[in-house]
Parts: sequence; C-alpha cells; structure tokens
Amino acid sequence: MRNYYIHFARIAFIIIITFSIHSGMYAQSTKSGQTAKVFTSDTSSMQYLLYLPKNYQEEKSAFPLIMFLHGSGERGSDIELVKMHGPPKLVDKKDFPFIIISPQCPAGQRWDIELLNELLDDIISKYNVDKSRIYLTGLSMGGYGTWAFASKYPEKFAAIAPICGGGDPGNVVKIKNIPVWVFHGAKDSAVPLARSEEMVKALRKAGGFVTFTVYPEAGHDSWTDTYNNKALYEWFLNFIKK
Repeated sequence: MRNYYIHFARIAFIIIITFSIHSGMYAQSTKSGQTAKVFTSDTSSMQYLLYLPKNYQEEKSAFPLIMFLHGSGERGSDIELVKMHGPPKLVDKKDFPFIIISPQCPAGQRWDIELLNELLDDIISKYNVDKSRIYLTGLSMGGYGTWAFASKYPEKFAAIAPICGGGDPGNVVKIKNIPVWVFHGAKDSAVPLARSEEMVKALRKAGGFVTFTVYPEAGHDSWTDTYNNKALYEWFLNFIKK
C-alpha cells in the first residue's frame, strides 16, 4: 500500500510540474498576443505573424490594422526573422491598439502583391477589422512593397508609411488621395535617398498629401527611430478611409 501511495504521489507531482510548464509556455507565447500562422491561397502560401491587441476579445468595436512588410534580410522560412525590426519586434515591449499583420517573403523572392492582397482579405474576413482604418508600412524591400501594394490597391488603405524604399513614380497618381509619410536616411548607401525623393516629388506634383522625413545622419537604418516613435502610430490613427 505504501508503494502505491509513493507511486501515486510521483504521478501527481509529474502532472503538476507538466501543467505548470505548459501554463508558463502558454503565457509566454501569448504575452504579446503575437502568433505565427500560415496563409494558403489557390496557388501559393505565406507565413505571417498575427498580433491581436490585449483587449481584442473583450472589445466589441472593430480594430484598426497595420500590415508591416520587412526588408530583404528577413526573407526565408524562419518566421522569427520577421521579429528583427519594426512592429513585430516592438509588440513584446509595448501594447498596440492595432491588429498587426507581418508576413514573411520567401527566400530569393520579392513581395508578391497579389498574395499580400489575398492575405489581407483573409484577415479582414476572419478578424474584427475596421476596414476604414487599414494602414501599410514597410522598410527597404518592404518600403518598395508598400509603394507597390498601395498603388495597386489604393482603395484598401487609409494611410501608408514607406521607409527607405522606392518605386515607379508614374504610379503615384493612384495614391494621391492617400496620406503618405515617407522616411529615409540621407546617408543611405543601400537604397539611395533619391529613390524616395523621386516618389515624393511625383506625388506632390500629382496633388498628393505627403510628409517627407529625412534623417540627416542616418544610413540605411532609418526604420529604428521611425518605428520607435509613437508619433507614427498616432499619425496613422488620424486617418479614416472614406
């Protein structure tokens, strides 16, 4: 009988420890509300990180959404790379009032605008998204992706913020009614400042609403100061798609 009780105690101890470990892991994985998911379309698939605000389950009203596009260095199949910069890095340190979608571009590829659009539509259909407050931002390759995505689907976005990117100045007339805040480092040797300058010039010529911030001493990393600045997120929330 004594051996029975010892055996029972050992099992109970293992159950308690196992439950505690799993409870801790669950708390850790949901601390920021950010989870890794996979979106599959008819022809392709894409990994992404999904962040839900802390009060998502309790709040009845719809939430604004930010889609963040990373740079070329974060491409691949390791979703943890996407947390290196921008909002997906910061959600572990601060709470955001946005749903945040951070897709990952496969290795050796550029942003597939059609796939991004399908992913965004899928998120809108499954989550409580305020469709009048969808915002787009990205850095470097993601800055190019931001210009391209917004130009292809201008009806989707209330405001955009491309960082150290560029694109086709001939397409910016399509986003002349979207507020745009552009960021670039004056000493950027990876993506020259001229790439943003030509986009801003064309947008202003088209009558667009654009703000242009140049960091005089910054190189390619013009995104750290930008994403750490709460003014960017406050600026987003000023705009509602009509």
